[in-house]
Amino acid sequence: MRALLLCVLWGTFVTVFSERHALTYIYTALSRKVPNPGIHEFTAMGLLDTKMIDYFDSEQQQKVPKQEWMRERLGQDYWEKGTQSRKSKQQWFKVNLDILKERMNQTDNDVHVLQWMHGCEADLLSNGKLQFQRGIDQYSYNGDNFLYFDDAHSVWVAAATAAEPTKRKWDEVHVLKEYTKGYLEKECLDWLGKFMDYGKQQLKHAKRPDVHIFATPGRQKTTLRLNCMATGFYPPDIILRLLRDGMILGEDDGIMTTGIRPNEDDTYQLRDSIEILSTDQGQYTCHVIHAATNVDIKKYWDGKVNNEGGFPVGGVVGGVIGLLVVVALCITVILVKRRQSSESNPYLILIYFTVFH
Repeated sequence: MRALLLCVLWGTFVTVFSERHALTYIYTALSRKVPNPGIHEFTAMGLLDTKMIDYFDSEQQQKVPKQEWMRERLGQDYWEKGTQSRKSKQQWFKVNLDILKERMNQTDNDVHVLQWMHGCEADLLSNGKLQFQRGIDQYSYNGDNFLYFDDAHSVWVAAATAAEPTKRKWDEVHVLKEYTKGYLEKECLDWLGKFMDYGKQQLKHAKRPDVHIFATPGRQKTTLRLNCMATGFYPPDIILRLLRDGMILGEDDGIMTTGIRPNEDDTYQLRDSIEILSTDQGQYTCHVIHAATNVDIKKYWDGKVNNEGGFPVGGVVGGVIGLLVVVALCITVILVKRRQSSESNPYLILIYFTVFH
């Protein structure tokens, strides 16, 4: 259930679009190796909004770019320092996993998981500047909230009884609290702005939507599911309507929506659908308006049914792959069951003070 909730929260995160942007780093460490393919003893990744921008794991032992613009704009020195930083963090996690297991009288008969997520969120204002909204610095252990930094009050908060000794010790290290607050509110924000600027040509280039209207078999033999879909568009602001005989259909009529979802190529897709009788003689129209590309298009259903139940291949493959990226991030949490550069390198200087003792 906890893993499901994490995925639900993640899904909410990736389907809500506004002028808010985020830079987030997620670290996951296991107490021992597991035989599952693709699950590593230690992983670390950086995310710009929902897009993975860098990656490191305990097998490849190298921080690598996951976006071409990251590779092009950041030199070899950045990646070498980032690799050393993540190797040090891997050792930090190993030490603290041992401390937590001892504190809770646990053994390696079960796999234990320590996760750390830190970063910042900011609103992009009309003048092009970023306005800080909140910082994130939180730990979870075996899928439960463990410890987090209250940025507004500059204190650590124990979310579990076992975290109280750590909270008391870390609150006494004033340089740690000062650095954490400074990183979240200033340094992280600076890197967020840089990364947004580096990728803006890729992220900001407006792209026209591909529009489809098609039917697939419904839940019952006597029904069809009619789909109105737009895909491949950027920016995500779009109007999509499904009409019957010129009348716009809404939730009260049975309209279901996927919400806006990311594709693999920094574009988006949206699909509305409705269950109708296979004998319905109404004229159905898919109407899409995408102001950024001056698109105002209507497509009419031809009455045909795709009995294989699939979607238009060309327009959807990118969306499916993009969704798989999100699912892959969730799978990391589910399979383990439980949660320099641009990162906070001074944590390494404070390693002897910030262990979980």
